[in-house]
Amino acid sequence: MVAAVVEARSKAGDEAVARAIASIGQKLGDRLTVNATVREQHGNVLTWLPNQPPDAVAFALSTEEVSEIVRICAEHRVPVIPFGTGTSLEGHVNAPHGGVCIDLSRMDAVIAVHPEDLDCTVQPGVTRKRLNEHLRDSGLFFPIDPGADASLGGMAATRASGTNAVRYGTMRDNVISLTAVMADGTVVRTTRRARKTSAGYDLTRLLVGSEGTLGIITELTLKLQGIPPAVAAGVCPFGTVDEACQTVIATIQSGIPVARIELLDEDAIRATNLYSKMDLPERPTLFVEFHGTEAGIAEQVALFGEIAAEYGGGPFSSATRAEDRTRLWQARHDAYWAGRGLRPGAEGLSTDVCVPISRLADCVAETQADIKSLGLVTTIVGHAGDGNFHVLVLVDRDSVSEMAATETFLERLAIRAIDMDGTCTGEHGIGQGKMKYLARELGAGLEVMRSIKRALDPDGILNPGKVVALS
Repeated sequence: MVAAVVEARSKAGDEAVARAIASIGQKLGDRLTVNATVREQHGNVLTWLPNQPPDAVAFALSTEEVSEIVRICAEHRVPVIPFGTGTSLEGHVNAPHGGVCIDLSRMDAVIAVHPEDLDCTVQPGVTRKRLNEHLRDSGLFFPIDPGADASLGGMAATRASGTNAVRYGTMRDNVISLTAVMADGTVVRTTRRARKTSAGYDLTRLLVGSEGTLGIITELTLKLQGIPPAVAAGVCPFGTVDEACQTVIATIQSGIPVARIELLDEDAIRATNLYSKMDLPERPTLFVEFHGTEAGIAEQVALFGEIAAEYGGGPFSSATRAEDRTRLWQARHDAYWAGRGLRPGAEGLSTDVCVPISRLADCVAETQADIKSLGLVTTIVGHAGDGNFHVLVLVDRDSVSEMAATETFLERLAIRAIDMDGTCTGEHGIGQGKMKYLARELGAGLEVMRSIKRALDPDGILNPGKVVALS
């Protein structure tokens, strides 16, 4: 099969790609494939962008193999696209210029756990659920929860966060050190395991969120947290989104260490009731969770209930039983599939923005008005504690008018968030889908990003066509 692709590529005049595939095939054997279905699977998934498959997919098993693959591709100036589990939403794993996709999913070892230091070291293919299963008996857990069971390498590459970010931060805050393969195949370790350092440039933070455009992450050292002795979760409906957002602001300003505080609009609640067999009032609703001691969370629950009532919310119901909490958060994590159920047969196009929490109510209200004026069917869910929210647009792809309205909506939403001193993406990343908004958001900072890209990847082979355009 590889020989056939080499021949076809040679006939097409793309001999560099053919030679690179042949060289990699000699080293990996059947762990290199040019099967059309596999290549398509490793192109874009879970997004509205068109599928752009690579020319070949290489399944790497070690940092050394990734280094060798990148070295070969650099020699022939062939694009390299890293792949974790394929849960990205902005075309991060597409191959617009062809090339070789390096699938890191088989690099899935938990290398070391250091309970006394509250950290661990893993390969990039380890998923967050698997890591927490491995840690269960240690009394520790990894707190970043983007919903999908994403790979930790991919989560670092896209600077993922999720429902726990209001208390535990994002991947940026929880990655201590990285091992990465650079554009020429060189292997670098960004720093040691110390919890802080002032030694030179912060290469770790440079690579976290770079979406595979500056280096390919092959090992991560992560911060861990102690499993809290007591946990309580609850739901509280409100009359308006503004009331819910004011409650969030007051809760945070009061110093209540809320672990999760999620906003679902009335359409998202309706979808959740249908899909997850819940019976919640179809009103804007906050899902909350508190971590601590039994006495501590009892106090937090009481204070939150008082604040919510002050802003017209209620009744607030809380639960401490693990099965009740699991059911609640599973319903929240199923919001995408629940939303799809509101319009069977329609495509679900998901986007996100993030604004200062003081502007969250305004941004959501203006977004809802925009949705209504454009005649779209949507659900809105948000990580209210940090001003981040997601919109799922349910659209008929075959309808020219609906697709036009959706594209108009996506652009208005991104610009609205930026103009509120926010960002066009709080979690999903830039990829291909949001490159056009970076100039408005970053100004001259975009050229600095281009300079970094040119310096670290002069031939532009690392995940080209993503984040910043070099031409």
